[in-house]
Amino acid sequence: MFILKFITLALVFIGALNWGLIGIFGYDLVSSVFGDMSVLSRIIYALVGISAIILLFTHREIFSDRECICMD
Repeated sequence: MFILKFITLALVFIGALNWGLIGIFGYDLVSSVFGDMSVLSRIIYALVGISAIILLFTHREIFSDRECICMD
């Protein structure tokens, strides 16, 4: 399970950096390395999305109410 979490975290980190580059500089690193919407770049984009979904379900303790900081 550790390896799955590590890989998904790395892919989400890569995706976040890519979106940061797109937002700040208008530069898409994935498409410049692997080609504009090539099969490989589409696979990478899909893996980043799937990784985010996996992290959402494997880290649901983050969303629990046990340590909720409520703004009253």
